[in-house]
Amino acid sequence: MTVQFRPAQRSEVADVVALLTDDSLGAARESDDIAPYLAAFDQMAQEGTHQLIVGVQDSRVVATYQITFISGLSLRAARRGQIESVRVASALRGQGIGHLMIEDAIARATAAGCGLVQLTMNKSRSDSARFYADLGFTPSHIGYKRNLI
Repeated sequence: MTVQFRPAQRSEVADVVALLTDDSLGAARESDDIAPYLAAFDQMAQEGTHQLIVGVQDSRVVATYQITFISGLSLRAARRGQIESVRVASALRGQGIGHLMIEDAIARATAAGCGLVQLTMNKSRSDSARFYADLGFTPSHIGYKRNLI
């Protein structure tokens, strides 16, 4: 299976949103209005510390993730790669694309000088928890969120 991972183009934002809605959690929280997603894509590009990555197979977007590079002082000033919004098209799950995607994220984080990669996931995703554990991630922290909107 050949999947090429590369930075997303603005014209692919709708494809990425379709992947975000391609599961029970995303279907309930994403919107059909593409305008806010395009504005967010433009903002991410201006900020320069975010990369929206797509996995393309046969000219079709089949996977996506976002990686944000965070500089900080803790852990001997280790830079972090924060992985978010990891999705593979539902019809292609279980075929190794997710492993390739996380390998790609780790390679990008390493190239950006990161000393670690981290991610959060919804605690209801037990299959995802096993997937990340198989890739060497440890559930070392408890995360909290507070909605502001």
